[in-house]
Amino acid sequence: MRPARALINLQALRHNYQLARQLCADKALAVVKADAYGHGAVACAQALHDVADGFAVSCLEEAVELRAAGVTLPIVLLEGFFAVEELAQIVEYNLWCVIHAQWQLEALEQAVLLQPLQIWLKMDSGMHRVGFFPQEYAAVWQRLQVSANVASVVLMTHFSRADEPSSEYTQQQFQAFTEAIVGMQAPISVCNSPALLAWPEIRSDWSRPGIILYGSQPVALSEGLTTEFQPVMTLQSKIIAVRELPAGEPVGYGAQFVAAGPVRVGIVAIGYADGYPRHAPTGTPVAVDGCRTQLLGRVSMDMLAVDLTGLSQAGVGSAVELWGAQISIDEVAAAAGTISYELLCNVKRVAYEYSTND
Repeated sequence: MRPARALINLQALRHNYQLARQLCADKALAVVKADAYGHGAVACAQALHDVADGFAVSCLEEAVELRAAGVTLPIVLLEGFFAVEELAQIVEYNLWCVIHAQWQLEALEQAVLLQPLQIWLKMDSGMHRVGFFPQEYAAVWQRLQVSANVASVVLMTHFSRADEPSSEYTQQQFQAFTEAIVGMQAPISVCNSPALLAWPEIRSDWSRPGIILYGSQPVALSEGLTTEFQPVMTLQSKIIAVRELPAGEPVGYGAQFVAAGPVRVGIVAIGYADGYPRHAPTGTPVAVDGCRTQLLGRVSMDMLAVDLTGLSQAGVGSAVELWGAQISIDEVAAAAGTISYELLCNVKRVAYEYSTND
């Protein structure tokens, strides 16, 4: 079988959740949307089920998959519902639902439900994607208070620049939020992964750790718990061919790399069809048999080339780590001009292997 593998360490996931939980003021929703950022939502939710306070997903389909797999903890639909017809299923599957738009509010008020819902009311405090503006938030809150379809409300917002510790925008968003909710007696939820890492003065009743659960650090910090998160996914494959090339010879499509001197090239069975970024340039780090080396030339659909010059023991069959414990996914993302979130969510076609080993 093709040797490309995504090794998922569920013990590392549990370790990371417990670290994140220490950063929270109170409860923490484990965000497992987008198939747990490419790690497998069912396996990850099952691994966290005895330690997590609840889960967060994007949509009804993701929540139903978890319920079908036996997940009984609270599940929040971060985008709420997309059609009125979904409200009956939200009740059926006992889900918590975000409300962020006027049409959702009206649909909720007019619906005939078998039981009232736990609502998370989203404010647009400056992200400007979805949510009610601060000046209209209190009126929406009042409408929810008198609705027979509402059991309780959590007040929430989302930070757009919490991964920029030098920016004042996060404080401005938090101030806008706190000023708008004066007099409202309800739990709040504002902290995502970057806020938990970079803004210790901002905390909330419910936090929403996402990317840090999977071992990526969205903020460049070097102190405290932030250095203790462990990578959950190791993306690996093997060398399937070796080329000895003289100076002046190109490697791969478009001659993006031309050897300045004699070079030993290893061809790895993984490419952009597996989720490795096509735009990762020459020099992007990889590890071969535990030794750091670099990518050479342009990434192909099914293969890529790495530098084996100086790695005399490496050859056909040698293990290659694209990211994991040896090669930080954040380092790969930086080299490729993207973020770890995108890399993890794009992994596909490779075989997934789950373990609970340290």
